[in-house]
Amino acid sequence: MNVSLSCKDLGKYDLVVAGGGCTGLFAAVRAARSGLKVAIVEKSNCFGGVATNGLVNVWHTLYDIYGREQIIGGLTEEAENMLIRGGYADDSELVKVGLFFDPNALKAVLDDLAVQSGIRIFFHTFYQGLIRENDKITSVLVANKDGAGVLSADFFIDATGDGDLCRDAGLTAYTPETVQPASPCCFLTGNIRGDVGTLIREHGGEFGIGDDWGWSSPIPGLRDTKLRADFHLAGKKLNTADDLSNAEIEGRKKMYALLRLLRKYDDPAHSVPTVCAALGVRETVHFQTLFRATERDLLCGKEYEDTVMNGTYRVDIHHADGKGITFRSLDGRQDVFYGRQKPIRSDWRKEAGITAPPAPYYQIPFRILVQDRIRNLIPVGRMLNADEGAFGALRVMVNLNQLGEAAGAAAEIALRENKAVFDISGKAVQKELIKAGVIRHVKL
Repeated sequence: MNVSLSCKDLGKYDLVVAGGGCTGLFAAVRAARSGLKVAIVEKSNCFGGVATNGLVNVWHTLYDIYGREQIIGGLTEEAENMLIRGGYADDSELVKVGLFFDPNALKAVLDDLAVQSGIRIFFHTFYQGLIRENDKITSVLVANKDGAGVLSADFFIDATGDGDLCRDAGLTAYTPETVQPASPCCFLTGNIRGDVGTLIREHGGEFGIGDDWGWSSPIPGLRDTKLRADFHLAGKKLNTADDLSNAEIEGRKKMYALLRLLRKYDDPAHSVPTVCAALGVRETVHFQTLFRATERDLLCGKEYEDTVMNGTYRVDIHHADGKGITFRSLDGRQDVFYGRQKPIRSDWRKEAGITAPPAPYYQIPFRILVQDRIRNLIPVGRMLNADEGAFGALRVMVNLNQLGEAAGAAAEIALRENKAVFDISGKAVQKELIKAGVIRHVKL
């Protein structure tokens, strides 16, 4: 047997970011704009992750719950403005709800942000492992069409979603007892004349699909076409190869089963022009950091001196059995859905005996990004350290976009001051984010 293995030197950088979702890209861009030499590794053919390959085409509002004050800006607002100027977004609900956009156009917008920042881009490139010396990572191993390679750097950001670098660096991980399931998304053409929930309840058995909570949204620029997210994929460990492969197959099976149902019982002209290139994965594994977000503190608007993220997106818990969802908002509203039935509505603030005025938004401190084992590594993304409710609010894109920028700013400070990530000041990171307009208002 002849085995030929070679590992190319792909260069030395100040910062290497693993994972090119919006979280990772915004970390890379923020760091590059501060003067760092940055490389980013992304396994797919584009940036954006769930927002592009997953087709999830909405970013929640950048304003407080009253729509009076803008609390979020930075690269999220910059990307939104680029989409709006290009005619690829619907900003009619920008203040109250957020921005609906064409996810394919977002790919080009994110390309522009990366290229203009001078980032070295590695698409179709898979992270393979890391080389570590004591409490410091020196390089990562990757593979692409050119073969195996080594990227060396002084600092690393893990934005892989599943925490691949964190796992290989030996950080402490945990998996909740219940994990929020993923959703497969597609574009569907044609106006649905009936009620999807009723159609599934009446005819789903014929096509092997059951009642499930789902949602849809318009796609700016694509007439008579909507995003559909009608199913959950429960009981999967999507940070494992077998479950991820099987879930992708199951997701496509369910989407086309719904298409056949709609063609038979609603309108034969329906079609699915696009299915997601990757599942909308919500949760797999988490890693311990110096701060763990909790639902009560989040919904009560607890303040922090080292705040690096503002948010209003509601607690959004997709039930582990894949058949329902629970929403809790800052103003006290709670809606629990089981399948397509009407919600069970209540007020969690009244039930908890809270009489103070609702917080206009919530905050998260820098410490949620700080682990205490590896000097030059920041974990950022959906593997964040949070309880079930707080995670349900923080895992969405606009929130993670800000944390990505915080990670990029922190990497620059750590390198400039020649300090470990756990020795830099969270207030210093906050100062950089305020200067860049990422967080527009801090209560303290």
